[in-house]
Amino acid sequence: MPTMLLYLAFAMMSILFILVLFILVGWRLITKLVVKKAGKIILTDSYQENIMELMPGLRHMGIQNMLENSLRSTTGTVLYRPLGSSSKKWPHLDPITFIPAQTSPVLVDSNVQVDTGVTIGPQARKPMKIKIPLMISGMGYGVGLSEQARLSLAKAAKKVGTAINSGEGGILPEELNVAGNYILQFSKTEWAKEEDVIKRANMIEIKLGQGALMGMGKKIPPQDLPGRAREIMGVKENEDAVIGELFFENQTLQDMKELVMELRNLSGGVPIGVKIGMGGKIEEDIDHLIEMDVDFIAIDGGQAAMKEAPPILCDDFGIPTLHGLVRAVRHLENRMMKGKISLIVSGGLLVPGHFLKVLALGADAVYVGSSLLFSVSHTQSLNALPFEPPTQAVWYNGKFKDQFNIEAGEQAAEKFLTASMEEINVALRTMGKRSLKELSKKDLVSYDELTATLVGIPYCFEIWEDKQIYE
Repeated sequence: MPTMLLYLAFAMMSILFILVLFILVGWRLITKLVVKKAGKIILTDSYQENIMELMPGLRHMGIQNMLENSLRSTTGTVLYRPLGSSSKKWPHLDPITFIPAQTSPVLVDSNVQVDTGVTIGPQARKPMKIKIPLMISGMGYGVGLSEQARLSLAKAAKKVGTAINSGEGGILPEELNVAGNYILQFSKTEWAKEEDVIKRANMIEIKLGQGALMGMGKKIPPQDLPGRAREIMGVKENEDAVIGELFFENQTLQDMKELVMELRNLSGGVPIGVKIGMGGKIEEDIDHLIEMDVDFIAIDGGQAAMKEAPPILCDDFGIPTLHGLVRAVRHLENRMMKGKISLIVSGGLLVPGHFLKVLALGADAVYVGSSLLFSVSHTQSLNALPFEPPTQAVWYNGKFKDQFNIEAGEQAAEKFLTASMEEINVALRTMGKRSLKELSKKDLVSYDELTATLVGIPYCFEIWEDKQIYE
């Protein structure tokens, strides 16, 4: 018996050796035969039968459109795409550049501390003061992020001296305890309305709409909201978590004005504002918000992202962030409200250059979302790759959320915000500025003539003149 096993092992090794030898020696021949056969099929099959028909098909449809239509064909229901619009090129900030100080004014020495502090809601009884103009946007617990990711972001926000927005999810008690400045997003939900939470907030943002979803709500089925978030949000077993479309039945502007007043009184006078998606009637929307007596306005452009939204709302509603920002600033100036009502901008703002450009164009602060989502996961996203998308490390239902290290996430988010501000400080010194308050539209030009005309800044092919700046 041992002899037979020995012979069998020898035979198997011999066969394996022959196969390896054949592959090593004959791989070129095998490859050539495969390529020749495949090439003949591709080059001789009729177009209707040819696999390469996929090339003009994808060029015509686009990979994303073909994928999403296939998913629609599979589910027969509304498709929810993650992370916003990506199938169209929105006009953005890239054609705009800053003017460096060369002869006069002069550069500011790198040892000089640049003042980047911001006050939100200056006319509120308790304005919110932050050390940097970058705030963490609303990415809610349960409806979006995991507990671990939320705690990482909250701790990072406190360390760099900024604020974090709760989003429309549940309010983690631990998050309230570790966060510095806390923005309560008052949404069309049954949860996150407790009086003690309202009183602990440093700012309250009534969410009427946003860039990726406009004002629409959604229903989250029980299987998509298991565990602790369900308990914190007070959603009963086997019930959907409902994010509505309206705050009141037959809602009116007077209803919303009274809500602003009620929240102002309950909170003790912190800034009360409203978040909206940028639309073609943004001036009319701002007029209504002024009528509601808000302390700040947050506007979200068409490039904005969220965890899930119907593609038709991401791609075919709203206006570009650049356009909405310029129009909003002009209208606030025309209404003599610029500097009285703070303006916060978001939507497609991903890098320090984007952040600083919108501040130069008149925003008081910036909400940062997608960039921080990927920054907080940093190398921990490798837990999900290559078989799952990196966001599986941070979503509430993510397959790898339990492997997420809170301290590592905190450090990564803190370093991203710190590095971004360091770049912004370098840029301000390069323009000869010692404070963010010195920055304005006069520090900008554009290499695109249409952008220059519409934004109200000089076209860089022409001689710079102060009269080219349109306030």
